Amino acid sequence: MGLVWMVAAAVAVVLASWAFNALVYLLWRPHAITRQLRAQGVGGPGYRFFAGNLAEIKRLRADTAGAALDVGNHDFVPMVQPYFRKWIPIHGRTFLYWFGARPTLCVADVNTVKQVLSDRSGLYPKNISNPHIARLLGNGLVLTDGDDWKRHRKVVHPAFNMDKLKMMTVTMSDCAGSMMSEWKAKMAKGDSVEIELSTQFEELAADVISHTAFGSSYEQGKKVFLAQRELQFLAFSTIFNVQIPAFRYLPTEKNLKIWKLDKEVRTRLMNIIQSACAAEGGHNPILSMDEIIDECKTFFFAGHDTSSHLLTWTMFLLSTHPEWQEKLREEVLRECGSEAGSDLEVGGIKMPEGTVLTIPIATRHHDKEIWGEDANEFKPTRFENGVTRSGKHPNALLSFSSGPRSCIGQNFAMIEAKAVIPVILQRFSFSLSPKYVHAPMDVITLRPKFGLPMILKSLEM
Repeated sequence: MGLVWMVAAAVAVVLASWAFNALVYLLWRPHAITRQLRAQGVGGPGYRFFAGNLAEIKRLRADTAGAALDVGNHDFVPMVQPYFRKWIPIHGRTFLYWFGARPTLCVADVNTVKQVLSDRSGLYPKNISNPHIARLLGNGLVLTDGDDWKRHRKVVHPAFNMDKLKMMTVTMSDCAGSMMSEWKAKMAKGDSVEIELSTQFEELAADVISHTAFGSSYEQGKKVFLAQRELQFLAFSTIFNVQIPAFRYLPTEKNLKIWKLDKEVRTRLMNIIQSACAAEGGHNPILSMDEIIDECKTFFFAGHDTSSHLLTWTMFLLSTHPEWQEKLREEVLRECGSEAGSDLEVGGIKMPEGTVLTIPIATRHHDKEIWGEDANEFKPTRFENGVTRSGKHPNALLSFSSGPRSCIGQNFAMIEAKAVIPVILQRFSFSLSPKYVHAPMDVITLRPKFGLPMILKSLEM
Protein backbone atom coordinates (compact mmCIF):
# COMPACT_ATOMS: atom_id res chain seq x y z
CA MET A 1 0.00 0.00 0.00
CA GLY A 2 2.89 2.31 0.80
CA LEU A 3 4.34 1.74 -2.66
CA VAL A 4 1.06 2.75 -4.26
CA TRP A 5 1.04 6.00 -2.30
CA MET A 6 4.64 6.69 -3.27
CA VAL A 7 3.84 6.18 -6.97
CA ALA A 8 0.70 8.32 -6.68
CA ALA A 9 2.67 11.06 -4.95
CA ALA A 10 5.38 10.96 -7.65
CA VAL A 11 2.76 11.19 -10.40
CA ALA A 12 1.09 14.10 -8.60
CA VAL A 13 4.43 15.93 -8.36
CA VAL A 14 5.11 15.39 -12.06
CA LEU A 15 1.63 16.59 -13.02
CA ALA A 16 1.88 19.60 -10.73
CA SER A 17 5.27 20.49 -12.23
CA TRP A 18 3.86 20.08 -15.74
CA ALA A 19 0.84 22.24 -14.89
CA PHE A 20 3.06 24.94 -13.38
CA ASN A 21 5.37 25.01 -16.41
CA ALA A 22 2.36 25.15 -18.74
CA LEU A 23 0.92 28.12 -16.84
CA VAL A 24 4.28 29.91 -16.97
CA TYR A 25 4.58 29.26 -20.72
CA LEU A 26 0.98 30.07 -21.62
CA LEU A 27 0.23 32.92 -19.18
CA TRP A 28 3.14 34.50 -17.32
CA ARG A 29 5.74 34.45 -20.13
CA PRO A 30 3.51 36.08 -22.81
CA HIS A 31 2.54 38.78 -20.31
CA ALA A 32 6.19 39.43 -19.37
CA ILE A 33 7.37 39.60 -22.99
CA THR A 34 4.51 41.89 -23.99
CA ARG A 35 5.30 44.22 -21.08
CA GLN A 36 9.04 44.22 -21.88
CA LEU A 37 8.52 45.15 -25.53
CA ARG A 38 5.74 47.63 -24.80
CA ALA A 39 8.18 49.50 -22.54
CA GLN A 40 10.35 49.91 -25.66
CA GLY A 41 7.48 51.24 -27.70
CA VAL A 42 6.65 47.98 -29.47
CA GLY A 43 2.94 47.18 -29.59
CA GLY A 44 0.94 44.51 -31.37
CA PRO A 45 -2.47 42.86 -31.65
CA GLY A 46 -2.23 41.34 -28.16
CA TYR A 47 -1.84 37.78 -26.91
CA ARG A 48 -4.83 35.45 -26.64
CA PHE A 49 -4.55 32.42 -24.35
CA PHE A 50 -3.05 29.33 -26.00
CA ALA A 51 -3.79 30.29 -29.63
CA GLY A 52 -2.13 33.72 -29.62
CA ASN A 53 -3.24 35.55 -32.79
CA LEU A 54 -3.75 32.42 -34.91
CA ALA A 55 -7.55 32.63 -34.71
CA GLU A 56 -7.53 36.15 -36.15
CA ILE A 57 -5.00 35.17 -38.81
CA LYS A 58 -7.18 32.24 -39.88
CA ARG A 59 -10.30 34.42 -39.93
CA LEU A 60 -8.64 37.10 -42.06
CA ARG A 61 -7.35 34.48 -44.49
CA ALA A 62 -10.76 32.80 -44.65
CA ASP A 63 -12.41 36.14 -45.47
CA THR A 64 -10.38 36.34 -48.70
CA ALA A 65 -10.25 32.62 -49.53
CA GLY A 66 -12.83 32.85 -52.31
CA ALA A 67 -11.73 36.22 -53.64
CA ALA A 68 -10.38 36.92 -57.13
CA LEU A 69 -8.57 40.00 -58.42
CA ASP A 70 -8.96 41.92 -61.62
CA VAL A 71 -6.31 40.72 -64.08
CA GLY A 72 -4.61 44.12 -63.92
CA ASN A 73 -4.48 44.18 -60.11
CA HIS A 74 -1.09 43.06 -58.77
CA ASP A 75 -1.75 43.82 -55.10
CA PHE A 76 -2.22 40.25 -53.88
CA VAL A 77 -1.01 40.97 -50.32
CA PRO A 78 -4.58 41.23 -48.88
CA MET A 79 -5.15 37.67 -50.13
CA VAL A 80 -1.99 36.00 -48.84
CA GLN A 81 -0.93 38.18 -45.88
CA PRO A 82 -4.13 40.00 -44.84
CA TYR A 83 -3.01 40.13 -41.20
CA PHE A 84 0.09 42.19 -42.07
CA ARG A 85 -2.02 44.49 -44.24
CA LYS A 86 -4.31 45.06 -41.24
CA TRP A 87 -1.72 45.25 -38.45
CA ILE A 88 1.09 47.38 -39.95
CA PRO A 89 -1.04 50.56 -40.29
CA ILE A 90 -2.23 50.07 -36.69
CA HIS A 91 0.94 48.96 -34.90
CA GLY A 92 3.74 50.25 -37.14
CA ARG A 93 6.46 48.45 -39.10
CA THR A 94 7.84 46.64 -36.06
CA PHE A 95 5.35 44.90 -33.77
CA LEU A 96 4.80 41.78 -31.69
CA TYR A 97 2.29 39.08 -32.58
CA TRP A 98 1.83 35.49 -31.45
CA PHE A 99 1.89 32.08 -33.17
CA GLY A 100 0.23 30.26 -30.31
CA ALA A 101 2.43 31.07 -27.32
CA ARG A 102 5.45 31.73 -29.54
CA PRO A 103 6.35 35.45 -29.65
CA THR A 104 7.03 36.72 -33.17
CA LEU A 105 8.44 40.14 -33.99
CA CYS A 106 7.36 41.44 -37.39
CA VAL A 107 10.18 43.49 -38.94
CA ALA A 108 9.10 45.52 -41.98
CA ASP A 109 11.45 48.49 -41.55
CA VAL A 110 14.07 48.43 -44.36
CA ASN A 111 17.02 49.41 -42.17
CA THR A 112 16.18 46.82 -39.51
CA VAL A 113 15.76 44.14 -42.17
CA LYS A 114 19.19 45.03 -43.55
CA GLN A 115 20.68 44.69 -40.05
CA VAL A 116 19.20 41.20 -39.68
CA LEU A 117 20.08 39.89 -43.14
CA SER A 118 23.62 41.29 -43.19
CA ASP A 119 24.53 39.74 -39.82
CA ARG A 120 27.49 37.33 -39.98
CA SER A 121 27.76 36.56 -36.28
CA GLY A 122 24.85 34.11 -36.05
CA LEU A 123 22.77 36.31 -33.77
CA TYR A 124 19.60 35.55 -35.71
CA PRO A 125 19.39 31.76 -36.15
CA LYS A 126 16.78 30.13 -38.35
CA ASN A 127 13.75 28.99 -36.38
CA ILE A 128 11.24 26.53 -37.81
CA SER A 129 8.90 25.41 -35.04
CA ASN A 130 6.60 23.52 -37.42
CA PRO A 131 8.05 19.98 -37.74
CA HIS A 132 6.23 19.33 -41.01
CA ILE A 133 7.79 22.37 -42.70
CA ALA A 134 11.20 21.31 -41.37
CA ARG A 135 10.59 17.81 -42.74
CA LEU A 136 9.69 19.24 -46.15
CA LEU A 137 12.70 21.56 -46.45
CA GLY A 138 15.21 19.25 -44.81
CA ASN A 139 17.83 20.42 -42.34
CA GLY A 140 20.04 21.65 -45.15
CA LEU A 141 21.64 24.94 -46.07
CA VAL A 142 18.39 26.91 -45.61
CA LEU A 143 17.82 25.87 -41.98
CA THR A 144 21.26 25.08 -40.52
CA ASP A 145 23.18 27.62 -38.44
CA GLY A 146 26.68 28.32 -37.19
CA ASP A 147 29.45 25.83 -37.95
CA ASP A 148 26.98 23.36 -39.48
CA TRP A 149 25.91 26.03 -41.99
CA LYS A 150 29.55 26.80 -42.87
CA ARG A 151 30.25 23.10 -43.39
CA HIS A 152 27.17 22.63 -45.58
CA ARG A 153 27.94 25.75 -47.62
CA LYS A 154 31.53 24.61 -48.19
CA VAL A 155 30.19 21.42 -49.76
CA VAL A 156 27.27 22.92 -51.71
CA HIS A 157 28.76 26.20 -52.95
CA PRO A 158 31.04 24.72 -55.68
CA ALA A 159 27.98 23.16 -57.37
CA PHE A 160 26.65 26.68 -58.01
CA ASN A 161 29.82 28.01 -59.58
CA MET A 162 28.79 30.17 -62.54
CA ASP A 163 30.92 28.21 -65.03
CA LYS A 164 29.23 24.97 -63.96
CA LEU A 165 25.80 26.56 -64.15
CA LYS A 166 26.45 27.82 -67.68
CA MET A 167 27.24 24.25 -68.72
CA MET A 168 23.70 23.31 -67.62
CA THR A 169 22.13 25.79 -70.07
CA VAL A 170 22.06 23.23 -72.88
CA THR A 171 20.23 20.74 -70.65
CA MET A 172 17.75 23.41 -69.60
CA SER A 173 17.13 24.41 -73.23
CA ASP A 174 16.71 20.76 -74.26
CA CYS A 175 14.08 20.28 -71.53
CA ALA A 176 12.26 23.42 -72.72
CA GLY A 177 12.52 22.20 -76.32
CA SER A 178 10.82 18.92 -75.41
CA MET A 179 8.00 20.82 -73.73
CA MET A 180 7.48 23.09 -76.73
CA SER A 181 7.51 20.13 -79.13
CA GLU A 182 4.50 18.82 -77.23
CA TRP A 183 2.85 22.23 -77.62
CA LYS A 184 3.46 22.14 -81.37
CA ALA A 185 2.02 18.65 -81.62
CA LYS A 186 -1.21 19.90 -80.05
CA MET A 187 -1.43 22.55 -82.78
CA ALA A 188 -1.73 19.94 -85.53
CA LYS A 189 -5.22 21.12 -86.46
CA GLY A 190 -4.55 24.83 -86.23
CA ASP A 191 -1.97 27.47 -85.41
CA SER A 192 -3.11 28.11 -81.82
CA VAL A 193 -4.02 26.06 -78.76
CA GLU A 194 -5.00 26.63 -75.12
CA ILE A 195 -2.59 25.08 -72.61
CA GLU A 196 -2.52 25.29 -68.80
CA LEU A 197 1.01 26.56 -68.24
CA SER A 198 1.52 26.42 -64.47
CA THR A 199 1.45 22.60 -64.54
CA GLN A 200 3.68 22.60 -67.61
CA PHE A 201 6.28 24.73 -65.83
CA GLU A 202 6.12 22.57 -62.69
CA GLU A 203 6.94 19.54 -64.83
CA LEU A 204 9.65 21.47 -66.69
CA ALA A 205 11.33 22.64 -63.45
CA ALA A 206 11.22 19.08 -62.09
CA ASP A 207 12.71 17.84 -65.38
CA VAL A 208 15.51 20.42 -65.25
CA ILE A 209 16.47 19.64 -61.64
CA SER A 210 16.22 15.89 -62.21
CA HIS A 211 18.54 16.04 -65.25
CA THR A 212 21.04 18.57 -63.88
CA ALA A 213 21.23 17.20 -60.33
CA PHE A 214 20.77 13.46 -60.84
CA GLY A 215 21.81 12.80 -64.43
CA SER A 216 20.94 9.23 -65.39
CA SER A 217 18.74 8.90 -62.29
CA TYR A 218 16.41 11.66 -63.43
CA GLU A 219 13.33 9.39 -63.55
CA GLN A 220 13.80 8.63 -59.84
CA GLY A 221 14.34 12.35 -59.28
CA LYS A 222 10.95 13.17 -60.83
CA LYS A 223 9.27 10.69 -58.48
CA VAL A 224 10.91 12.51 -55.57
CA PHE A 225 9.42 15.75 -56.88
CA LEU A 226 5.88 14.30 -56.96
CA ALA A 227 6.14 13.13 -53.35
CA GLN A 228 7.67 16.46 -52.26
CA ARG A 229 4.83 18.40 -53.90
CA GLU A 230 2.23 16.41 -51.98
CA LEU A 231 4.23 16.94 -48.78
CA GLN A 232 4.24 20.69 -49.45
CA PHE A 233 0.45 20.99 -49.44
CA LEU A 234 0.12 18.80 -46.34
CA ALA A 235 2.79 20.77 -44.48
CA PHE A 236 1.30 24.15 -45.37
CA SER A 237 -2.13 23.02 -44.14
CA THR A 238 -0.64 22.89 -40.61
CA ILE A 239 1.25 26.19 -40.69
CA PHE A 240 -1.42 28.23 -38.87
CA ASN A 241 -2.15 25.57 -36.25
CA VAL A 242 -0.91 25.70 -32.65
CA GLN A 243 2.11 23.42 -32.54
CA ILE A 244 1.89 20.99 -29.61
CA PRO A 245 5.14 18.94 -29.61
CA ALA A 246 3.57 15.64 -28.57
CA PHE A 247 1.01 15.76 -31.38
CA ARG A 248 3.67 15.24 -34.05
CA TYR A 249 4.09 11.66 -32.77
CA LEU A 250 0.39 10.70 -32.81
CA PRO A 251 -0.68 8.36 -35.65
CA THR A 252 -3.30 10.75 -37.06
CA GLU A 253 -4.38 10.42 -40.69
CA LYS A 254 -2.34 13.48 -41.71
CA ASN A 255 0.74 12.42 -39.76
CA LEU A 256 0.63 8.92 -41.24
CA LYS A 257 0.42 10.39 -44.76
CA ILE A 258 3.32 12.76 -44.07
CA TRP A 259 5.46 9.97 -42.59
CA LYS A 260 4.78 7.75 -45.60
CA LEU A 261 5.68 10.46 -48.13
CA ASP A 262 8.81 11.48 -46.21
CA LYS A 263 9.95 7.85 -46.05
CA GLU A 264 9.43 7.56 -49.82
CA VAL A 265 11.45 10.73 -50.46
CA ARG A 266 14.30 9.65 -48.20
CA THR A 267 14.43 6.13 -49.64
CA ARG A 268 14.53 7.34 -53.26
CA LEU A 269 17.14 9.98 -52.50
CA MET A 270 19.29 7.47 -50.61
CA ASN A 271 19.20 5.09 -53.59
CA ILE A 272 20.19 7.89 -55.99
CA ILE A 273 23.03 9.06 -53.71
CA GLN A 274 24.36 5.53 -53.15
CA SER A 275 24.34 4.90 -56.91
CA ALA A 276 26.28 8.13 -57.49
CA CYS A 277 28.81 7.28 -54.78
CA ALA A 278 29.30 3.79 -56.20
CA ALA A 279 29.89 5.22 -59.68
CA GLU A 280 32.56 7.58 -58.29
CA GLY A 281 34.32 4.82 -56.38
CA GLY A 282 33.25 6.07 -52.94
CA HIS A 283 34.96 8.57 -50.68
CA ASN A 284 34.78 10.01 -47.18
CA PRO A 285 32.12 12.72 -47.45
CA ILE A 286 32.17 15.87 -45.34
CA LEU A 287 28.40 15.46 -44.88
CA SER A 288 26.68 12.36 -43.52
CA MET A 289 24.10 10.47 -45.58
CA ASP A 290 21.27 12.13 -43.64
CA GLU A 291 22.79 15.57 -44.27
CA ILE A 292 23.16 14.86 -47.99
CA ILE A 293 19.53 13.73 -48.13
CA ASP A 294 18.47 16.95 -46.38
CA GLU A 295 20.44 19.06 -48.87
CA CYS A 296 18.73 17.21 -51.74
CA LYS A 297 15.32 17.91 -50.18
CA THR A 298 16.25 21.58 -49.79
CA PHE A 299 17.43 21.80 -53.41
CA PHE A 300 14.34 20.03 -54.72
CA PHE A 301 11.90 22.33 -52.96
CA ALA A 302 13.79 25.62 -53.19
CA GLY A 303 15.04 24.99 -56.73
CA HIS A 304 11.86 23.60 -58.19
CA ASP A 305 9.00 25.54 -56.65
CA THR A 306 10.48 28.99 -57.02
CA SER A 307 11.68 28.41 -60.59
CA SER A 308 8.37 27.06 -61.84
CA HIS A 309 6.43 29.99 -60.35
CA LEU A 310 8.97 32.49 -61.70
CA LEU A 311 8.23 31.16 -65.20
CA THR A 312 4.47 31.05 -64.56
CA TRP A 313 4.14 34.64 -63.34
CA THR A 314 6.54 35.91 -66.03
CA MET A 315 4.28 34.44 -68.71
CA PHE A 316 1.22 35.88 -66.96
CA LEU A 317 2.69 39.39 -66.89
CA LEU A 318 3.91 39.23 -70.49
CA SER A 319 0.51 37.98 -71.66
CA THR A 320 -1.31 40.84 -69.91
CA HIS A 321 1.20 43.41 -71.20
CA PRO A 322 1.61 42.52 -74.90
CA GLU A 323 3.71 45.63 -75.54
CA TRP A 324 6.38 44.28 -73.17
CA GLN A 325 6.02 40.81 -74.66
CA GLU A 326 6.83 42.27 -78.07
CA LYS A 327 9.72 44.40 -76.74
CA LEU A 328 11.25 41.36 -75.09
CA ARG A 329 10.73 39.22 -78.20
CA GLU A 330 12.49 41.86 -80.32
CA GLU A 331 15.42 41.84 -77.89
CA VAL A 332 15.60 38.03 -77.91
CA LEU A 333 15.56 37.88 -81.70
CA ARG A 334 18.15 40.65 -81.91
CA GLU A 335 20.52 39.06 -79.40
CA CYS A 336 19.85 35.37 -79.94
CA GLY A 337 18.52 35.17 -83.48
CA SER A 338 15.71 32.82 -84.37
CA GLU A 339 17.38 29.60 -83.12
CA ALA A 340 17.02 28.25 -79.66
CA GLY A 341 19.95 28.32 -77.40
CA SER A 342 20.52 35.06 -26.26
CA ASP A 343 18.45 38.37 -25.88
CA LEU A 344 19.15 40.22 -29.03
CA GLU A 345 18.84 43.79 -30.17
CA VAL A 346 17.16 44.58 -33.47
CA GLY A 347 16.73 48.13 -34.64
CA GLY A 348 17.32 49.38 -31.12
CA ILE A 349 14.75 46.95 -29.64
CA LYS A 350 15.91 44.37 -27.10
CA MET A 351 14.21 41.11 -28.06
CA PRO A 352 13.28 38.67 -25.28
CA GLU A 353 14.99 35.30 -25.69
CA GLY A 354 12.95 32.90 -27.82
CA THR A 355 11.27 35.64 -29.86
CA VAL A 356 11.12 34.81 -33.57
CA LEU A 357 11.75 37.42 -36.28
CA THR A 358 9.43 37.60 -39.30
CA ILE A 359 10.18 39.63 -42.43
CA PRO A 360 6.94 40.05 -44.43
CA ILE A 361 8.59 39.98 -47.87
CA ALA A 362 5.41 40.09 -49.97
CA THR A 363 4.13 43.05 -47.96
CA ARG A 364 7.50 44.78 -48.27
CA HIS A 365 7.50 44.30 -52.07
CA HIS A 366 4.21 46.24 -52.28
CA ASP A 367 5.14 48.98 -49.82
CA LYS A 368 4.52 52.42 -51.37
CA GLU A 369 6.99 54.04 -48.98
CA ILE A 370 9.72 51.90 -50.54
CA TRP A 371 8.56 51.68 -54.17
CA GLY A 372 6.46 54.81 -54.63
CA GLU A 373 2.78 55.26 -55.45
CA ASP A 374 3.11 52.88 -58.42
CA ALA A 375 4.22 50.02 -56.16
CA ASN A 376 1.41 47.75 -57.38
CA GLU A 377 1.95 48.45 -61.09
CA PHE A 378 3.85 46.25 -63.53
CA LYS A 379 6.76 48.55 -64.33
CA PRO A 380 9.91 46.82 -65.61
CA THR A 381 11.60 50.19 -66.20
CA ARG A 382 12.03 50.61 -62.44
CA PHE A 383 14.87 48.05 -62.75
CA GLU A 384 16.61 49.59 -65.77
CA ASN A 385 19.42 51.01 -63.58
CA GLY A 386 19.86 47.82 -61.61
CA VAL A 387 18.14 46.15 -58.66
CA THR A 388 19.83 48.29 -56.01
CA ARG A 389 18.40 51.47 -57.59
CA SER A 390 14.92 50.08 -58.23
CA GLY A 391 13.43 51.35 -54.96
CA LYS A 392 14.09 54.05 -52.40
CA HIS A 393 16.44 51.70 -50.51
CA PRO A 394 19.30 49.64 -52.04
CA ASN A 395 18.07 46.50 -50.27
CA ALA A 396 14.43 46.96 -51.26
CA LEU A 397 14.14 43.76 -53.31
CA LEU A 398 14.36 40.50 -51.37
CA SER A 399 13.34 37.95 -54.00
CA PHE A 400 16.46 35.94 -53.15
CA SER A 401 16.99 37.51 -49.70
CA SER A 402 20.31 39.31 -49.15
CA GLY A 403 23.46 39.21 -47.07
CA PRO A 404 25.52 36.11 -46.24
CA ARG A 405 22.42 33.88 -46.07
CA SER A 406 21.05 34.94 -49.46
CA CYS A 407 19.77 32.20 -51.77
CA ILE A 408 22.67 30.11 -53.07
CA GLY A 409 20.51 29.01 -56.01
CA GLN A 410 19.83 32.53 -57.34
CA ASN A 411 22.04 32.14 -60.40
CA PHE A 412 20.59 28.68 -61.12
CA ALA A 413 17.05 30.11 -61.13
CA MET A 414 17.95 33.10 -63.30
CA ILE A 415 19.88 31.00 -65.82
CA GLU A 416 16.94 28.60 -66.07
CA ALA A 417 14.55 31.50 -66.70
CA LYS A 418 16.89 32.96 -69.33
CA ALA A 419 17.16 29.56 -70.99
CA VAL A 420 13.38 28.99 -71.13
CA ILE A 421 11.62 32.34 -71.69
CA PRO A 422 13.64 33.38 -74.80
CA VAL A 423 12.97 30.12 -76.67
CA ILE A 424 9.26 30.43 -75.92
CA LEU A 425 9.26 34.02 -77.23
CA GLN A 426 11.10 32.91 -80.37
CA ARG A 427 8.47 30.32 -81.25
CA PHE A 428 5.17 31.47 -79.75
CA SER A 429 3.04 34.50 -79.06
CA PHE A 430 0.60 34.13 -76.20
CA SER A 431 -2.42 35.73 -74.60
CA LEU A 432 -4.32 35.00 -71.41
CA SER A 433 -7.26 32.63 -71.77
CA PRO A 434 -10.73 33.99 -70.86
CA LYS A 435 -10.93 31.04 -68.48
CA TYR A 436 -8.17 32.43 -66.25
CA VAL A 437 -9.20 33.51 -62.73
CA HIS A 438 -6.72 35.84 -61.04
CA ALA A 439 -6.49 34.36 -57.54
CA PRO A 440 -2.87 34.19 -56.32
CA MET A 441 -2.58 31.52 -53.62
CA ASP A 442 0.00 31.12 -50.86
CA VAL A 443 1.28 27.56 -50.35
CA ILE A 444 4.63 28.60 -48.88
CA THR A 445 5.30 30.04 -52.36
CA LEU A 446 2.82 32.02 -54.48
CA ARG A 447 0.94 30.12 -57.20
CA PRO A 448 -2.17 30.72 -59.34
CA LYS A 449 -5.01 29.00 -57.49
CA PHE A 450 -6.75 27.84 -60.67
CA GLY A 451 -3.71 27.45 -62.90
CA LEU A 452 -2.62 29.60 -65.85
CA PRO A 453 -4.59 28.72 -69.01
CA MET A 454 -2.91 30.46 -71.95
CA ILE A 455 -3.66 30.74 -75.67
CA LEU A 456 -0.45 29.93 -77.54
CA LYS A 457 0.06 30.78 -81.21
CA SER A 458 2.95 29.45 -83.23
CA LEU A 459 5.28 32.02 -84.85
CA GLU A 460 7.00 29.42 -86.98
CA MET A 461 5.95 29.30 -90.59
